[in-house]
Amino acid sequence: MGSSYGLIEVSGVAAAMDALDIMCKTAEVELVTWERKMGGRLVTLVVQGEVAAVTQAVDAACAQCIKKPVSHGVIANPHSEIVRLAHVSASRFRKDMTF
Repeated sequence: MGSSYGLIEVSGVAAAMDALDIMCKTAEVELVTWERKMGGRLVTLVVQGEVAAVTQAVDAACAQCIKKPVSHGVIANPHSEIVRLAHVSASRFRKDMTF
């Protein structure tokens, strides 16, 4: 099995954190990046891992999250442009991280 991206778009940061927690606890996936739109009302999470793990993680988050996701999907063997887009988003995400 190859690598893949899993995407979940959910309403609200708290629900996004819940969905991410579910995904990471369910399967061997890791956060690639996240995007907030509409002032944080819509949050998109992107995780990566093996196809089966990402599919399992996305399905679990859709079933168990405190809010029903607005949309979700799995991209198996993503095209190089999708990978580039994820890296651009991740570079903004990592730059904004301050603890």
